[in-house]
Amino acid sequence: MSFRGVSYLDMRASVLKQHPAHIIETQKRYADAKNGLLKTAVIYGANASGKSNLISALYSMKMFILSQIYDNSHSEKDPFKLEPFSLCTKNDTTEFEIVFRYKECRYQYGFEIMISDNENKKNVQKITSEWYYIDERKVFDRTLNDVKFGSKYESILKDYKKIPSDRLYISVLDYFLDDSNKRIISDLITYLKEHFYVFAVPLIDFPVKKTGTFASISQRLIEDEKYRKKVVSYLKQIDVGINDLVVSDDNGFNPESGDIEDHKTVKSVHAKFSAEGDFEEFTEFDLFEESSGTLRFLAYIQRIIEIQESGGIFIIDELSDKLHPLLTKFIIDIFQSENNRSTQLVFSTHDVFQLTKEQFRRDEVVFVDKNHKGESNVFSLAQLKAREDSSFNKDYINGKYGAIPIFKTMSEDFE
Repeated sequence: MSFRGVSYLDMRASVLKQHPAHIIETQKRYADAKNGLLKTAVIYGANASGKSNLISALYSMKMFILSQIYDNSHSEKDPFKLEPFSLCTKNDTTEFEIVFRYKECRYQYGFEIMISDNENKKNVQKITSEWYYIDERKVFDRTLNDVKFGSKYESILKDYKKIPSDRLYISVLDYFLDDSNKRIISDLITYLKEHFYVFAVPLIDFPVKKTGTFASISQRLIEDEKYRKKVVSYLKQIDVGINDLVVSDDNGFNPESGDIEDHKTVKSVHAKFSAEGDFEEFTEFDLFEESSGTLRFLAYIQRIIEIQESGGIFIIDELSDKLHPLLTKFIIDIFQSENNRSTQLVFSTHDVFQLTKEQFRRDEVVFVDKNHKGESNVFSLAQLKAREDSSFNKDYINGKYGAIPIFKTMSEDFE
């Protein structure tokens, strides 16, 4: 998309001493993350700078990999289509790589893909290289259709050398390896499926309230009473007037089947008062009657609870959209809490209310900027050597860090 050169989002903590509670400690044997991992990273930048493209790249990497993995019926999915940088006449390959820790191991996986058009097809995708390491030991290294193995894994993988040019080698292994050996790639796939969560906004916004909104409700919210009570406890903390969530039978349009049918739905419960201000009874509301901000928070908090239970990373584009700044801070504080030992939050925002030294370490603040050629690049506040006592938000708005809109005059437009 807007990234032409090498860019990376680095969640390894630097040597900074501020906010030690914002650090997830790592095992001493991981020298490349000896200072631990950051619990949060906030991304700032002007409109069209590439903030959303950065998060889209994370999502695209995940979806391209998972789209190549066979499902339980062994039916092949259509490959996820990637979008290369298009503002340059020479653009050979697109590269993705992820390094993560899972089950006390360090995983490194990446691939390069060439995307081109031919006479018969558009967006022909060809894997030009692919690599995979576990605890810094090579599992395999592929160049085009030639694959070489690490000594520990060669005896297991050497029989699987036939690779279609448009397929990832891990998809071949996922299909052919028996259950006893599939563990070599199962952690990589499980991490991406269950612990690497890029939030897709489930809310369709309309300019006039009640003309159409849809909140993302997980099946678990309907079926799991203990989980539902936990969601309610968060809703009570933010004081939006919801006393409870209840499950009721409803007759209406099911968007999944396209039919009118009986189905269970979730409703919010509010207190009803007399004209004198005395409590009278509780009454139920359909969720579409709640505010857009409440629905957005409800969609977020379900996923946050699940991430807290299982560990992993939660990635959101425009976290603060529809939310009061204090609600945004409430979510950030959940991840930065001392009680959080295994989950991370990455989000983009324009909300400079959060951009303070009291809220973030300098290595937690990330900027995305775009040059005159339309190329996005990523850098952190720590890389800019900003002072510890700087007024982050004030300096950012005044242009000290870049990554803000630059307005042209009318005369400049016509020059």
